[in-house]
Amino acid sequence: MDLSADLGFLRLKNPVIAASGTFGYGPEFEPFINLEKLGGFVVKGLYFDPRPGNPPPRLVETPSGLINAIGLQGIGVRAFAEKILPRLRDLDTAVIANVCGADDEEYVAVAEFLSREKGLAALELNISCPNIRKEGACPAFSPDATRRLVARVKAATPLPLITKLSPNVTDIASVALAAEDGGTDAVSLINTLLAMAIDVETRRPKLANVYGGLSGPAVRPVALRMVHQAASRLRVPVIGMGGIMTGRDAVEFIIAGARAVQVGTANFVDPAAAVRIAAEIESFCRERNIPRAADLVGTLRSS
Repeated sequence: MDLSADLGFLRLKNPVIAASGTFGYGPEFEPFINLEKLGGFVVKGLYFDPRPGNPPPRLVETPSGLINAIGLQGIGVRAFAEKILPRLRDLDTAVIANVCGADDEEYVAVAEFLSREKGLAALELNISCPNIRKEGACPAFSPDATRRLVARVKAATPLPLITKLSPNVTDIASVALAAEDGGTDAVSLINTLLAMAIDVETRRPKLANVYGGLSGPAVRPVALRMVHQAASRLRVPVIGMGGIMTGRDAVEFIIAGARAVQVGTANFVDPAAAVRIAAEIESFCRERNIPRAADLVGTLRSS
């Protein structure tokens, strides 16, 4: 059984990547899983300097998901390079850094800094987090801003660039095409859906940030639709994510056109979820005599 996933610029041993923001910097999960059983993982978002994130409360459970407003709390690129990355360099899996910025210049500075470090397989450009600015505004709302920022960061790094897109747009394909025009090597989608929750006793928002990002099974049908729309239009690979909890969920995304998938909220429910999901994809293929998981990519039938 061949579970490998070929992104063109990177070959993964299996198509399952642990998603940024749900997997710490990687070592936090070593007590639970062998990190080398993953296709890869994306570390927590990195600004240039340390960032405290939003004030609490920052998490709310919903009937079928989770709303977070963490605000990209992080240690900054210097601490990551000095304290974390040396522990990751020798791992036999793809380590991907999630690049954040308050403006274009910070995005470029973070990408340049990380590109000088050894041990990273790619950068994921986070232009879609809804928890930073009021009303969830982010560069991924605009095709023009997406194209401009992708082009600037792509010019600043020799590493492959994956651009993470927002579901909080009307036409995901236009933004994905703008990222491709800007030079991205792949896109990943979706990030979380802008959401809120209210305490009816106090009549106050449950999140200090008022709005947060909804993830988990509730968003999966939306994510699946957007992955299919993007994959149908792009030449570059699509990495799908959004509420994947099982191997069958992951297979849905692959059939829709995703070359690989990211697993996020499931990591909070089961720290071994990403490894389990890879095994379940393998079982799915074996039971149906499908020799390569990649044979499923984009095989959605129209009738």
